[in-house]
Amino acid sequence: MKDLEGAEDISGAARPAEAGQRLADVVSFDRFELREILNLYGRKVAEGEWRDYALDFLRDRAVFSVYRRACECALYRIEKTPRLARRQGAYCVVASGGLILKRGHELARVLSVLDRRLKLVSG
Repeated sequence: MKDLEGAEDISGAARPAEAGQRLADVVSFDRFELREILNLYGRKVAEGEWRDYALDFLRDRAVFSVYRRACECALYRIEKTPRLARRQGAYCVVASGGLILKRGHELARVLSVLDRRLKLVSG
């Protein structure tokens, strides 16, 4: 058994401090970002366009994938890559073929590419 400064106990399992450090290495969406994404997702589900989603938290990015059906590949991916925040913007929307539809610094503007609302035109 190592002293209090050590990384392992008798069982060899990681201490909670180490587990917290590992979680800090993972990129994730914060509460406000998730609220914006899930509001859009809820509208699209109500319209019958989307049916399922997946969340992936990786070392370099966080990904919210949208599916039309659970057995298909992702229809869209909403990605947060903090490494690109100063250059191109941390957020992007990627289509199923890999085409980047929109990239930017503000999540609401990037999500607007997926939330096209019909406008009433009188003429």
